[in-house]
Amino acid sequence: MTIKRYGIEGGTGTGGQKLPFARAVEADGWLFISGQTPMRDGEVVEGSIIEQSRLAFENCLTIMREAGFQVEDVVHVTAVLTDARYFSSFNKVFSEIFSGTPPARICSVQDLVVDCKVEVDMKCFRSDRK
Repeated sequence: MTIKRYGIEGGTGTGGQKLPFARAVEADGWLFISGQTPMRDGEVVEGSIIEQSRLAFENCLTIMREAGFQVEDVVHVTAVLTDARYFSSFNKVFSEIFSGTPPARICSVQDLVVDCKVEVDMKCFRSDRK
C-alpha cells in the first residue's frame, strides 16, 4: 500500500503557527482530509454559520480536488458545530454541496480549539486509485 501526504510542507493556523499534520492523506483509494475551519490565509473569517460552513467546505473541496478527487467521491463527512442552533443552517449548506450524492455523516456539538462556529472533515474513495 502506498501512502501519499498532501500539504505537509507547512500549512499555517491562527497566529501563523505551523500545523503539525498533513492537510490530507491518501491510502489505498481513500483520501482522508483533515478538519477544516473557515480559515483563509491562516486566519478565521468571521461570518454567519452559513458563511463559515461554506468556507470550511470550500477548504475541504479545494484539498480534495488538488488530490484528484471529486464531490461524488465523498463517502463520509464529520461536522462539529459549536451551537446546536446552527444545525438547520448547516444542513442547508450541506444540501447545496451534496445535492445529488449525499455522503454518510456525523454532526455533533462541541467546543473547538479554533474560535469559529464549524469544523468539517471528509473521507473520499476512488476504486481506481487502489
